[in-house]
Amino acid sequence: MNKLKVFLEMIKFEHTIFALPFAYMGAVLGSVMLRDHLPSWMEILWITLALIGARTAGMALNRVIDKVIDALNPRTSSRAIPAGLMKTAEAWIFIVLSFGLLFFAAAQLDPLAMKLLPIAVVMLVGYSYTKRFTWLCHVFLGLTNGLAALGGWVAVTGQVSTVAIVFYLTIALWVAGFDILYACQDAEFDKEKGLHSIPSRFGIRASLLIARGFHILTGVGLWAIFWLSDLSWWYLVGMLIAYVILIYEHRLVSPHDLSKLNMAFFTMNGVLSVIVFTFTLIDLAVRYAWR
Repeated sequence: MNKLKVFLEMIKFEHTIFALPFAYMGAVLGSVMLRDHLPSWMEILWITLALIGARTAGMALNRVIDKVIDALNPRTSSRAIPAGLMKTAEAWIFIVLSFGLLFFAAAQLDPLAMKLLPIAVVMLVGYSYTKRFTWLCHVFLGLTNGLAALGGWVAVTGQVSTVAIVFYLTIALWVAGFDILYACQDAEFDKEKGLHSIPSRFGIRASLLIARGFHILTGVGLWAIFWLSDLSWWYLVGMLIAYVILIYEHRLVSPHDLSKLNMAFFTMNGVLSVIVFTFTLIDLAVRYAWR
């Protein structure tokens, strides 16, 4: 149990809140648009377990792959593996179990989910290596994490539609944007060690502008989802709140002050994902209540 506690802290299990609401949103929106009914509770359960397995495996792999880099970085040297709180072999046990959970849960959903699963696995494994050769690592991470939204859609519909692709790219841009913000704190370390990131390549000021641009495109994507779907004003309310959160998030950081970065990265993004999903769900639930 102590090892499990260390492992959950190592992978920041609580940050699953970033992706889970968008996986639910993909499932709910896709099911209503293509099947004209909400997903079943069993579908939601298997989507939840699949996402937990995927995120846990991905984060744990990142910690194993980056253990040498983490040991050299003062900010990350206290993480479980470099600090000696967990052995690499122990982490691999949890990784194998997590992938097992992912595969088992995906097998309970639409067959297309299993067919596309190898792509997700490759991206989960590969994104940890991208910062070794490209400053577009943030985009790759966004495309990887965005699979939660697309996966929720595919899991219940067995289809990939225009709305699903727009939703996927919107979430990918959102994740890439806040990952750029998060990477600003390691800009000097990355440059010194020859690691690639947008902050180490272009500097803090330019990186904040690039992240802002990504989040403007996120806003455009959220608006496009409204026009491509049958969502109504409830969704619009959630979307406007999301805009306010994104604006506030960027006001928390500046080239000369990154002290509130954790609040911008963790707190505000968790709130944003819950808000957008909640108002989407209310929108669809109200529609069914008036039938």
